[in-house]
Amino acid sequence: MSDFINNNWSVFITVTTLLGMVGCLVLLYVTGRKKVVARADNTTGHVWDGDLREMNNPLPLWWVGLFVLTIVFSAIYLALYPGLGSNPGILDWTSRGALKKDMATAAAEEAPLYAKFASMPVESVAKEPQALAIGERLFMNNCSQCHGSDARGSKGFPNLTDHDWLYGGSPEQIKATITNGRNGVMPPMAAALGGDEGVKNVAHYVLSLSGSQHDAARAAAGQAQFVVCAACHGPDGKGNPAIGSANLTDNVWLHGAGEKAIMAMIQNGKNNVMPAWNEKFSPEQIHVLTAYVWGLSNK
Repeated sequence: MSDFINNNWSVFITVTTLLGMVGCLVLLYVTGRKKVVARADNTTGHVWDGDLREMNNPLPLWWVGLFVLTIVFSAIYLALYPGLGSNPGILDWTSRGALKKDMATAAAEEAPLYAKFASMPVESVAKEPQALAIGERLFMNNCSQCHGSDARGSKGFPNLTDHDWLYGGSPEQIKATITNGRNGVMPPMAAALGGDEGVKNVAHYVLSLSGSQHDAARAAAGQAQFVVCAACHGPDGKGNPAIGSANLTDNVWLHGAGEKAIMAMIQNGKNNVMPAWNEKFSPEQIHVLTAYVWGLSNK
């Protein structure tokens, strides 16, 4: 694939485009100079459907002029705007630059509105209908792809409407998550637990912590081995918001419940990434979005 994105590809596009434009002019000139011997009735001899005859008339001047104008327009356009390979054009216009300009204009127009909420605590902003409407639009356009339009998440994507928070559900913690993103890592633990049997035992112990159906004998055997997991999830299995480790006692399962799903997590591990939004959103927008998300679980 790299053969199509190197400098030679840009040269190929440029040469092909220019040759095509010049070729059109040459073709028009040659065909205009060529003389076709016509019959006495000024036809070429081509007949279709029995009585449709091709006349030997030259192209109308208006058509020729319009054809030439399209080529001239193309040459001017390609000189001003990008189109000849990697050449940026005289105006140095880009769609990304135009988008940034439009976003800057929109941000300037919206600044007074966001300034109204910027000085308010998140809890107060969450009670403002106008702020919630703005936060909802920000959420729908940027967050719902992962967390769902109802913010209830799905397998692998947290539910934002309950009180189960990996990194904490305070306004400050939610704002930090949105601003900087999160990278939650669960390492594969099969080797540390002695293979499949150890994994299965610990899985049943984890099930027992939330009162889920489990094998009591395996859970008892897995309790001693859980010390390996306690470094992150704590000795009581209630997790650690400082590092985003899950609470294993509340029967809320981000990646699926039951023996099979829990064993898969222990054996294979997981790397979950929440992207940072500080490059796309202004601090004022993040403040309003934080209020919206916080309000989902604090009606």
